[in-house]
Amino acid sequence: MAALSDALLVVAMLGYLAAMIGYAAVYAFGDKGVVARVAERELVGAGGPPVAVVSPIEEVSPPPAPRRTSWAGRIAAGFLVLAAVAQISSLISRGVAGHRLPWGNMYEYVLAATSVAAVAWIIVMVRRPALRHLGLYVALTQVVLLGVAGLILYVPVGPLVPALDSYWLAIHVTAIAISSGVFLIGFVPASLFLIKSGYDKGRNGFPFSLGDRLPAADVLERLSFRLHAFAFPIWTFGALIAGPIWAESAWGRYWGWDPKEVWAFISWIVYAGYLHARATPSVKKTTATWIAVLGFLTMLMNLFGVNIFFTGLHSYGGL
Repeated sequence: MAALSDALLVVAMLGYLAAMIGYAAVYAFGDKGVVARVAERELVGAGGPPVAVVSPIEEVSPPPAPRRTSWAGRIAAGFLVLAAVAQISSLISRGVAGHRLPWGNMYEYVLAATSVAAVAWIIVMVRRPALRHLGLYVALTQVVLLGVAGLILYVPVGPLVPALDSYWLAIHVTAIAISSGVFLIGFVPASLFLIKSGYDKGRNGFPFSLGDRLPAADVLERLSFRLHAFAFPIWTFGALIAGPIWAESAWGRYWGWDPKEVWAFISWIVYAGYLHARATPSVKKTTATWIAVLGFLTMLMNLFGVNIFFTGLHSYGGL
């Protein structure tokens, strides 16, 4: 089962790579892609705007419904779903191999959080088909994080360290993994909103040049806000309620300013600041969104930096 888990992780990474290629084709050759815009300009020519010619049939027939996605987009979405299934199967088979919940070290935690992120994005794709092409950035993020997990964080499957051998693992770490995965998906439209806003203001350099292929800024901002608003209460429960209760049971104190606890609290403060700024009419949405991006950076510090560069009671990442 451990070998199967490793093989399924490779399948998941290849699936996300295939999804990236499909979405790249959508951006290049889709209705709003570069090739389509160049072809449209060539048809218009230099003689001014085109003159619409309407036939009698077109006058009485309703216009055809616009396609929500191209065939390349459908294939890309299919590869992304298959990759998510392979990733979740990898996580499950690793848990079966270890006879425990499969999030006892950094490698397994990254697999768990990104699995939640994949499921969250699939739900977004189903509910908002017009945003499916943003899967390019989701697939890219998944490939990077799974690559880091497989190449740097990987450890052979084994029993839990004594500090984690508790039923609180299923409560505390599960809540943290779910909220972290949703925060990850919320980070994608948040960063794209900043790019789109800069493009709308006339900035043409990279990465703002990507803005002409992105949805409206308000659409991206609302999606990011909803995802963050969903994840924040779960993070609050996992980090500031379940975590201290488990700490009191295991170490005899609710809070000890351990590096992991400190950075979890910093992340909570930043995300609370984002939600407060987002709800304040006088604060610009771009300013609030920058706070959300900062929040995700603190999450990365909490995951990688604390486990790699600091020593504390939570130093059981397996590195």
